[in-house]
Amino acid sequence: MATTQLGSETALGTHAGAESSHSAVSWGAIIGGAVIAAALTATLLVGGTGLGFMAISPWGNDGASGTTMAIGTIVWLFVTQIVAYGIAGYVTGRLRTNWAGVHGDEVHFRDTAHGFLVWAVSVVVSVFLLGSGVASVVSGTAQAGANLAGAGVGAASAVVGQAGKDHAQGPGLSYFTDALLRPADPANASAHTGNPEREVSRILARSLKEGEVSQQDQDYLLRLVANRTGLTPEQAKERLDSVQMQAKETAEKLEQQAREAADTARKAAAAFALWAFASLLVGAFVASLAATIGGRARITR
Repeated sequence: MATTQLGSETALGTHAGAESSHSAVSWGAIIGGAVIAAALTATLLVGGTGLGFMAISPWGNDGASGTTMAIGTIVWLFVTQIVAYGIAGYVTGRLRTNWAGVHGDEVHFRDTAHGFLVWAVSVVVSVFLLGSGVASVVSGTAQAGANLAGAGVGAASAVVGQAGKDHAQGPGLSYFTDALLRPADPANASAHTGNPEREVSRILARSLKEGEVSQQDQDYLLRLVANRTGLTPEQAKERLDSVQMQAKETAEKLEQQAREAADTARKAAAAFALWAFASLLVGAFVASLAATIGGRARITR
């Protein structure tokens, strides 16, 4: 009875070992399945994006949390792979060429291979079409590494950027400059003229990048502070050292924050890449299995 159901595909043929004139690969069915897989993948990803936008909210304490969104994204990736490649593999198995004079085990292998080829063609086409996106990811990763390596300089630059702004947008160097030039007697503040703050800011910015204040700059700052504030040279030296220490601590704090942010982004990217890799393997397995089921359903009908 089983031999009757398998029909000509499971018959050994009159000439055992003879090569068939037809190819064992049904490229038409494979390409059709790959197109179906790509279309369903795109459709499901668009739908998942819509669900994601519905789940998040710009308002505080409203909408899904970041952890929930991350888990939901991973789950949706697996659902997309299972649905898209399950349907594509099954259709491929039903549409492939009828193989005459082929043993049942060989039919099973060929159906499985056709499902795997559907997955492979779909992935290759997707990578080709999304090549710019992949390049952007690689470029972004390299840029992140460069930013991490230069986090100290970037942190100092961030502080320096605040010095050139007249409006208060954070502490920056303007705060340290004000602290450095603050008169010992507030009554003397109106007697001061000129605007040396910009020059002092530049000196402090350079000291953050270089790691120290040159002796020439330090002597100039001590004289300027003493003249502007009425402090003694010893008091001016004490204030300069205090402000330099505050500026250095702020730069180190910004550097630490930059490194922590880069490390968090690195871990998130690595986790997402590994889960995406796992989902692709699931897609390959589902496509192969579904093609086998489709091919078997084709034989028995």
